[in-house]
Amino acid sequence: MAGQLKANPERAARFNRLSEDKVWDVVVIGGGATGSGIAVDAAARGFTTLLLDAHDFSEGTSSRSTKLIHGGVRYMKNPRDWKLVREAMIERKLLLGNAPHLVHPEPFILPCYENFEREYYMAGLCLYSAMASGGYQIGKTEYLSAAETIRRLPGVKPQGLKGGVQFWDAQFDDSRLNIALVKTAEARGALALNYAPVIGFGRGKSGEIQTVRVQDKLSGNEYEVKTRMVFNAAGVWTDEIRRMVNPEARALIRASRGSHIIVSLERFGGRVLFCIPWHGVLEIGTTDVEEKDITFHPEATEAEIEFMLETARGYLDYPIERKDVLASFSGLRPLFNPSAGGSTAAVSREHSVIPEFKNMVTVTGGKWTAYRAMAEHAMSVAVDQGLIYKRPCTTKYMSIYRDEAFDAEAIEEAAFRGELEEEKLLAFARHCRDNAFAVYPEDVLYRRLRIGQMSAKRTEELLPKIKPVFEQAE
Repeated sequence: MAGQLKANPERAARFNRLSEDKVWDVVVIGGGATGSGIAVDAAARGFTTLLLDAHDFSEGTSSRSTKLIHGGVRYMKNPRDWKLVREAMIERKLLLGNAPHLVHPEPFILPCYENFEREYYMAGLCLYSAMASGGYQIGKTEYLSAAETIRRLPGVKPQGLKGGVQFWDAQFDDSRLNIALVKTAEARGALALNYAPVIGFGRGKSGEIQTVRVQDKLSGNEYEVKTRMVFNAAGVWTDEIRRMVNPEARALIRASRGSHIIVSLERFGGRVLFCIPWHGVLEIGTTDVEEKDITFHPEATEAEIEFMLETARGYLDYPIERKDVLASFSGLRPLFNPSAGGSTAAVSREHSVIPEFKNMVTVTGGKWTAYRAMAEHAMSVAVDQGLIYKRPCTTKYMSIYRDEAFDAEAIEEAAFRGELEEEKLLAFARHCRDNAFAVYPEDVLYRRLRIGQMSAKRTEELLPKIKPVFEQAE
């Protein structure tokens, strides 16, 4: 397949840089939210930075989230997680300022059907909102009458409805933000390579990592790059990377599968509990199931799909059936706490930064919302370990890259409706190939546009149309 692809000519030039006789300050393994955030921070501090991903940027967990930038209402149940919520609330506000083109405030409503349920949720959500005190709040939590709840949530089940509570969080496009972070790192001097798996390490006499062996998946060429340190941000594949250094390394990761289904927004008329309006469709989720078989393309099981449908039916005034599902997607969460028993839902979502193997810093766990704070923490640990020089973090108020060439959301909307001119689709695909790291047609439809997660049928129709952009000389 590699020989048939027409890749951006700049890609070959990027890989040629790996042949230079230089020592990188930082090599980051994993181009998801965590790794891309570290690459931005490291490059912005002036360190020579190499970012590597075995597949496409964000193709793993970071493109398969619930699409929320939030503190996490569910974490309010456990006071030990309140610090996590507070941190996320601060990062939520920062992201709204740094990437307003990709992150926006969104109201959510909890419909209440039991006596005193509204009062219970109101008290909890007021405490949740208080976690954003100090100028980080983005909206007011308020009581809603039954009539007002029905007005704001068309399609909600009216029978027995006591009212509702509205609160605010933020919504985003996960994959587009991830790729924007990679472009931000690139603009600050980082070298970013996707479809570039790490295949091994070279170690010195004292056990430190001296070289990283990298393969170009398209050409099959292999490179050995020198580095002063490595950040391991490979998500659920973190232990796989660690065992390339030490085959006896104990496991740090438990994987939890979170699945979502997509249904038509027009079919149900509005936003309801467990249903999040996103790019003109409704996203319903999520589940939390421990995953023993870690694969790069996890899929929602029929049991999970039925669970989500059944849960949604309890709040909808309209029947919802399996045939209404336009698409589904799943992501694997890397949870740090290998010794914990029981359900993965009980495992904390706090992140962990672990210095090991002399000059590797492993970063795992955490939430999309807190990627920037996680990166800052990881860099601080690297400084404390004497792996890099101390330099100030500059990402707190750093604007994140915005692609001005195309309106991806408008293109996506037209493509979803079947109204997009083919030439415009091809022009966008070429732009993604030449400017946004796309290597395969799927990279365009699944991560530069989000059609791949919105409609399986439309994706199947569009893939053949853009294949020539990647397979033929132009």
